[in-house]
Amino acid sequence: MTARAGAPTTPVTVIGAGPYGLAAAAHLRGAGIPARVLGEPMDTWRAHMPAGMYLKSTPSASSISAPRAAWGLAAFRAFEGRPPGDDLHPVPGGEFTRYGTWFAEQCVPDVERVEVTGVALDGRGFRLTSADGEEFTSRAVVLATGQTAYAYLPEVLAGPRDAGRASHTADHADLSGFAGQRVAVLGAGQSALESAALLREAGAYPTVVARAPRLLFGTPPADGDPRARPMAERLVKPASPLGPGWSLRSVSGAPGAYRHLPDRARARLLRTVLGPSGAWWLRERVDGVVPVLLGRAVRAADDTPDGVRLRLRGPDGSTEVLDVDHVLAATGYHVDVDRLTLLDESLRRAVRRIGRAPRLTGDFESSVPGLYFTGLAAAATFGPVLRFVCGTGFAARRIGAGVATRLRR
Repeated sequence: MTARAGAPTTPVTVIGAGPYGLAAAAHLRGAGIPARVLGEPMDTWRAHMPAGMYLKSTPSASSISAPRAAWGLAAFRAFEGRPPGDDLHPVPGGEFTRYGTWFAEQCVPDVERVEVTGVALDGRGFRLTSADGEEFTSRAVVLATGQTAYAYLPEVLAGPRDAGRASHTADHADLSGFAGQRVAVLGAGQSALESAALLREAGAYPTVVARAPRLLFGTPPADGDPRARPMAERLVKPASPLGPGWSLRSVSGAPGAYRHLPDRARARLLRTVLGPSGAWWLRERVDGVVPVLLGRAVRAADDTPDGVRLRLRGPDGSTEVLDVDHVLAATGYHVDVDRLTLLDESLRRAVRRIGRAPRLTGDFESSVPGLYFTGLAAAATFGPVLRFVCGTGFAARRIGAGVATRLRR
């Protein structure tokens, strides 16, 4: 369908229905701002997270923000007839997907399950096109498209990727299909280590290959309730949604102040404050169980009749060879506005950048008036808390205030 002549302009449209899109929509509506929300609820979690994965965030830091506290993870568990749980037990990815779907039903029940295929500047704001052929205008647009578009696969894997022998962890909703295969897992972070554990438990033969000199794992909490920690321990390492420690407390508690740091300082903190590591509960499933090659860099990846031959440079500069059937890259996500092809090219060019990520105001607005970014795309401006569910509250409140101000003008 196409837009009807004289059809009213939508005040604001939220593109994406994952945690950040749902939170933004809930806060906008809580402020009395009508918003259309387009996207499949929790699609990234359902289609791009391998079955069996857990959230790295603790349960107490895994609630999607809403204007009222009635829609947190504990409320969902009560709805399903289960106890609220504690921080000694991680949140299964499947449960979080169900929770997000339930949150949408309670707070944003009219999500339109349709893909937005085009966004362009229009005299009245923005012109949007959906996959079913509808065209409409919106005064403001909130992009909550998640992280999948930014999945980073090293160029050295281009040949095996084209041959179907290399992929990113975001390409898989189930790793059981690798049973019986030799799989090199690249990376030393949560995604790499948990993928390696899942592969082994599914009957595959994983080997972790990492540049890092050693694997790091978090420290298990002494108690399921972080408030029960001794006062002396809390003073030395204060609690935060991202874990204990002053650096984590700072970046999670003051993302608005983080925005005012120099670009270089923000980039360094984004890279180092939460470096590659696995959750504490992963250690027993990986350490001493899965083969690990540390301090190795992939110099070449060649197709062979039997799979992929990786040429690795070791910490002493020596070269070694690893033959596998498949390479699974847990190499993270690199935000790049130019990869958002749903945005018209001229619109993408108008977005000012920090590197390749959008440079945002304190209200998450880009240099294009009325165009807002949230979630991972906002981490370059506001810090690592925007990589986690616990960042939904700060983002949604700021966006709600910013959109309300814009619509009043």
